[in-house]
Amino acid sequence: MLKYRLLAVSTLSAILVACGGSENAAPPAAESAAGQIAVPAAANVTRERLLNAASEPGQWMTYGGGYQEQRYSGLSRITPDNISQLGLAWFADFDTNRGQESTPLMIDGVIYVSQSWSKVQAYDAKTGALLWAYDPKVPGEFGSRGCCDVVNRGLAAWNGKIYVGVYDGRLVALDAATGKEVWSTVTTDQSKFYTITGAPRVANGKVFIGNGGAEYIYRGYVSAYDAETGEQVWRFYTVPGNPADGFENPAMEMAAKTWSGNWWEKGGGGSTWDGITYDPQTNLVLFGVGNGAPWNAKARSPEGGDNLFTISIVAVDADTGEYKWHYQEIPEEEWDFDAVQQITLADIEINGAVRHVAMQATKSGYYYMLDAATGQLLVANNFVPVNWTTGYDLATGRPVINDAARYTLAEGPRIAQPGPAGAHSWHPMAYSPLTRLLYIPARESSIAYTVNPAGSPGNFNLNVNFTGGDAAYDEPGNTIQRGGKTKVIAWDPVQAKPVWTSERDTGASVGMQVTAGNVLFTGNPVTREMLAFKADTGEQLWSYPVQAGISAGSISYELDGEQYVAQVVGGQSPGGYYAPTYARLLVFKLGGTAQLPPNAEYTQAPFAPPAQTASIDDVAKGGTLYGGACGICHGDGGASRGMFPDLRRSPLLVSQEAFDQVVLGGIRKDRGMASFEGKLTPADTALIRAYMVDRAIAARDAPPFAPPGQ
Repeated sequence: MLKYRLLAVSTLSAILVACGGSENAAPPAAESAAGQIAVPAAANVTRERLLNAASEPGQWMTYGGGYQEQRYSGLSRITPDNISQLGLAWFADFDTNRGQESTPLMIDGVIYVSQSWSKVQAYDAKTGALLWAYDPKVPGEFGSRGCCDVVNRGLAAWNGKIYVGVYDGRLVALDAATGKEVWSTVTTDQSKFYTITGAPRVANGKVFIGNGGAEYIYRGYVSAYDAETGEQVWRFYTVPGNPADGFENPAMEMAAKTWSGNWWEKGGGGSTWDGITYDPQTNLVLFGVGNGAPWNAKARSPEGGDNLFTISIVAVDADTGEYKWHYQEIPEEEWDFDAVQQITLADIEINGAVRHVAMQATKSGYYYMLDAATGQLLVANNFVPVNWTTGYDLATGRPVINDAARYTLAEGPRIAQPGPAGAHSWHPMAYSPLTRLLYIPARESSIAYTVNPAGSPGNFNLNVNFTGGDAAYDEPGNTIQRGGKTKVIAWDPVQAKPVWTSERDTGASVGMQVTAGNVLFTGNPVTREMLAFKADTGEQLWSYPVQAGISAGSISYELDGEQYVAQVVGGQSPGGYYAPTYARLLVFKLGGTAQLPPNAEYTQAPFAPPAQTASIDDVAKGGTLYGGACGICHGDGGASRGMFPDLRRSPLLVSQEAFDQVVLGGIRKDRGMASFEGKLTPADTALIRAYMVDRAIAARDAPPFAPPGQ
């Protein structure tokens, strides 16, 4: 029993994308030729330009490369035959070492890029000269309020303006020529743990944005704002509220019939923190909906029910927000298999007829193809090993749930494959109309769940405990190898099977971009390399050491007859060890000769814990508290992977008073470490410190870890 109590602290850093941020100083910013440079055309993106984006392959005007979200570039100057000549053209350092997940835009000679803390910069796309910079000044205490890190995935552009969703819930329009605020709108209740990390989308003069927070007491929604004024045009809630307050629309009344109990008191969940696609062919906005809250389906809806619209793709009228259709991928879901992943549109031949389809590869390990106009399920198949279902009934669109994976039916732990880190999370996939393949960044993983009737420690609204990482691989019935696998899968979207696969034994996923030159760009976060593969065969063509974690998808653009590739890097150090990390925008071209500066030398603080005075029972209690309140940012057992300090090495462990000044007193809130006063008591922090002392002693006495390649 003690095993599960201790292992249950395996934290959400192994489940969700780990938080970022550190006490380490960020690497010094590189000097640039910043100056008074005019911004050409001032990002004059219109509906007509986006509808005809294929005729301007040298631009990258939207987050996904175009309305279809295919991450496909029509440029072909970089090929398998000459990619060995691809070198660094220029780079720009960011002023942080927090996590970086953004895809830049390149419009009319200017790169617009977001970074952590929702900051935005504009660079001359040819030279790297900084044109302007914008800082929304997110309060530091927000850094530990939400999930998962103060990252930002990208921007939108329309009619001379750049739009950014700000971590603290604001949506901001900037003048593309100057970076000055045009308008700012608060889209969430800032007293709650709502966040925005996803990229806005723009169409028909409206900006579409969702938000995150379904691990808290939360009700999800997607909103549309007037692109010129910032006024709200419509809002669509993803789960129903309290029936006593009335329903916002007939869709919410319909959804309420699929819930039971007093679900609204626990929030309901259903966040759309990513995965928004505008379809000009149907004038629909398609968006993915996340997990229910709590994760435990019996806790949020005790008498059962499908719990609409959790784990669904929903389509609404782009102009009015009126509900049109939905497809629920997993009714009554309980494993945190968000369905907020990228939704890609394409016209694909199926059984001799061309169909306009929407495709999604989700955290659940399943790939879905739907009719984009009606939501009819056309194809469903798993792309990694799964155990929560034995397959789908295409006639009903419903999965056949495997009860052996349902922890709500058991007293002891149940293994779920994949784990809630997901088979495919936010990392962008790509589709090539030339190879007719979908490129999926995929992971194999598993986790062991147990019901926690009392709720969850800390801030989270889960009603489960879990044993993640290696612990889950020891459980009976687990078929996933220890450490799992990370894969690049070239997927036939019609036959729903892999054509080629490139895999490694560990590491996180990295976004994709595919080009008309038959090149697929991605990366390896373990070796800290950007990679290129031959898109049709999977042959590795090229690699480049980027000195940092790599997660986001790259873009391609063209200027003066030269093709460039731009990639944002920075964030979590791979391989389970702690090291400094850089945050940068890297830009490549054929014949590029720029060089990154050498890696900075870094010496870790030693493990120097005080003697342990707490009992085994208190250490276990502290581990549970740590898992709920601290682990999402500081990692499993305090072993941060580079963006937050490694708490096992912290000098605060020698003094409860000093520990409490930070955890309860908030003396480091300006650096992202908010006070937990009111959420944790002094007795709680004493238990957490005892647990951290235990982990520090274990780390001190363990054999030294060798980073990959050493």
